[in-house]
Amino acid sequence: MSSSSDHASQSPDMMSASPSPPPRPSGGDGRQLPSIPNNSTPYTLHQNSSKLNNQANSNRGSNGFGPFFQEYSMMAEYTQLQQQKIPGVYVMPCAKTPLVWSGLIFIRQGLYQGAALRFTLTIPDNYPDGNCPKFAFEFPVFHPHVDPETGELDVQRAFPRWRRNVNHLWQVIVYAKKVFYKVDTKSPSNLEAATLYENDIDLFKKRLAKNIEQCEERLYQPPSLDDPFTLRFSPWNDAVHADVKKQMLHSSQRHSSDAGGSANPSDLGLSWMDPSRPEIFSRDESGSA
Repeated sequence: MSSSSDHASQSPDMMSASPSPPPRPSGGDGRQLPSIPNNSTPYTLHQNSSKLNNQANSNRGSNGFGPFFQEYSMMAEYTQLQQQKIPGVYVMPCAKTPLVWSGLIFIRQGLYQGAALRFTLTIPDNYPDGNCPKFAFEFPVFHPHVDPETGELDVQRAFPRWRRNVNHLWQVIVYAKKVFYKVDTKSPSNLEAATLYENDIDLFKKRLAKNIEQCEERLYQPPSLDDPFTLRFSPWNDAVHADVKKQMLHSSQRHSSDAGGSANPSDLGLSWMDPSRPEIFSRDESGSA
C-alpha cells in the first residue's frame, strides 16, 4: 500500500523509512485493508463501553452492510486520496484498523516553510454517517487553529456538518495543509498565536521558528502512535541510505527503459533528497549516483 503524495521530503539530512506494506492474502488481487475489529479504534483512550456498543450498532446505519460496507468505504477513500497526489503529504492506514490513518505533511513555502509535521486522522466509528473526522498533530504546531495542548486542528471550521458522499477524507487532509499557506485568525484555538500574528508578526515568526525546530527534532523520536505502519525517520547514514538511494535511481532507470520514456521517482513510490541541496529528487549531475 503506497502513500499519497509526490513522495518528497523537504527536510535535509533526513531519510524517511516507509513501512513495508501488509502481506497480500493468498488468492485474489490483494486489494484489501485490515479487517475492522469489534472495537474499531484501539488508539482511542478512556471511551465509555456503552458508548462503544452504541457506535458499533450505528455502524450498520441504513446501508445494512455494517463493517463490510465500512471497510469498502475506507478502501474507496484511500484510493481517492492516492489519486489526488497531494504534494508533500504521506499517509498510511494503521495496521490495526483502517479508521486511524497516520501521516506527515511537509510545508515548502510561506511562514511555515521547512516544517515537517506528523499527524493522525481519526475517523468516526460510524463512518460515513458520522461526524467530521478528527485531525491532530503529534507535536502541537504554533498556529491559530491548532490547540496548543492537544495538537488538534479545528477542521469543523471547514466541515461543520459531515455530508456523506459529498465530503471526503482527502479533503480534510488538503484543508490541513492549506491552513499553513493562508493563516486565518478568526475564532482561534490558540489565542496567543492569533494575537501575535495580528499584532507582532516578528515575534510570531520567532516563536514559529523555534516551534518548527522542535517539530523536526520530534520526528527522530519514536512516534507516539504504536503502529508498525507509522512513518519513522532517522538521520542520514551513508552505510544505510546511500545504497537505498542508488536502488531508487536504478529502479527509476529500469522503469524508464522498459516504458520507453522517462520515469519520475515519485511515480514509483520513491523519495530522497541530497542533504546538501534543496531540490526534490535531486541527482548527481554526472549521473553516477
